[in-house]
Amino acid sequence: MKRAVVLLSGGLDSATTLAIAKEEGYDPFALSFRYGQRHQIEVQSAQAVAKSLRIREHRVVEIDLRAFGGSALTDAIDVPKNRAQNEIASRIPVTYVPARNTIFLSYALAWAEVIQARDIFIGVNSLDYSGYPDCRPEFIVQFEKLAQLATKAGVEGTRYRVRTPLIAMTKAQIICKGAELGVQFALTTSCYDPAADGSACGQCDSCLLRAKGFREARIPDPTQYREWSSRSRNRDALH
Repeated sequence: MKRAVVLLSGGLDSATTLAIAKEEGYDPFALSFRYGQRHQIEVQSAQAVAKSLRIREHRVVEIDLRAFGGSALTDAIDVPKNRAQNEIASRIPVTYVPARNTIFLSYALAWAEVIQARDIFIGVNSLDYSGYPDCRPEFIVQFEKLAQLATKAGVEGTRYRVRTPLIAMTKAQIICKGAELGVQFALTTSCYDPAADGSACGQCDSCLLRAKGFREARIPDPTQYREWSSRSRNRDALH
């Protein structure tokens, strides 16, 4: 069975991507990071997702992007709340972590070379997302070129592929695909600012996009939101 490295954040996008890799006949090796993010719930979610999908190997790598900061996820910067959809799509928000996907893909590439995998899966999306530059098709194309030049295997003729099965899907389409493949969305987390018990704020960009996706997919949202945030999930701006 052909091997692939799958980046697994613990969110619904990466969980669906992992399920797709399995559906396509890959033996997926899941890779997650403790990178200095403001909470560890997403790592716990990634571990639960990997277990539920019976992944043979799941590694959690420790790096510390707090050394640089510059993001609401790794620094003392407030997470934006209750933004309208046009605001979410209009500019790169402070939840962008500088060069995060470049760093994550570099680690995935290193592991892929070691285990002789030729495919790397990442759950980036360029439709229902927060405008991050490292989620665009142009970035993926350039990283593939880098992989050919930066590795022994690439120089010797191996072609690496960065697989992005969700790149042109809406959040609702992603949820429908994940449901079809048996992804347990209750195990996933998307919130940028969860409570200590793991409940989602319901107000950050990621929560709003997630709730919108479940509404449009007509699939019950299993997310545990804080009671006081329930009204935020139904904002007219995200209908």
